[in-house]
Amino acid sequence: MKVQRKHMLAAGVAVVAAAAMAVSTGLGFADSAPTAQSVCAGSITFSAEGGAPAATSNQFPVGTTLRVTNLDNDKSAEVTVVGPSGSCVLLNAAAMDLVREPGKNVIRRNVVERLGGAQPGAGQPTQAGDRPGSASPPAARPVTGSACQGAITFFEEAAGPAATSDRFPVGTRLRVTNLDNDRTTTVTVTGPSGSCVLLNSAAMEQIREPGKNLVRNNTVEVLR
Repeated sequence: MKVQRKHMLAAGVAVVAAAAMAVSTGLGFADSAPTAQSVCAGSITFSAEGGAPAATSNQFPVGTTLRVTNLDNDKSAEVTVVGPSGSCVLLNAAAMDLVREPGKNVIRRNVVERLGGAQPGAGQPTQAGDRPGSASPPAARPVTGSACQGAITFFEEAAGPAATSDRFPVGTRLRVTNLDNDRTTTVTVTGPSGSCVLLNSAAMEQIREPGKNLVRNNTVEVLR
């Protein structure tokens, strides 16, 4: 009887343990939900463009729908790509307001998901200057010889003039010129971002026109 009772007790403990495991898994305790795979790497910032929430991109064609999530506050915005830029995703002001934390102009911890629209590189027209969503800017922009293409914007940072980049390694020196006013800044890349070149606020102050947060007509030169 004692042996049988021990077997019954062991079986009962096993059943209870299995039930507890099933309940904890069902409630999400056993495993935390995996973070969605982001289609863009690096920080996200915004342009001063008005209008409804939207984005520009050097990776996705016009019409692509993206969901951008700020992992620091779990706020999301669904945006449609409306044109090219120098970033994998560059939000406009309305879209940034949907996801940013108060007083912050850059989202460092983020996930970008492609929800629909044309595949990157699919169905692109072949004529120059007519490639929505490609890295090439409109033909009217005199950016021949520039190491980066598309508009340039900035992020808030209390430091001397500098930049981040998804193309150039830390330590690379770049000369950025605003062709609308011929003002130039020389910056060193200090880290990664989601843009070919993303200036910090001090560098942007050296070249931007008053009241503008975007330098559309520009050239970027690699100094070393």
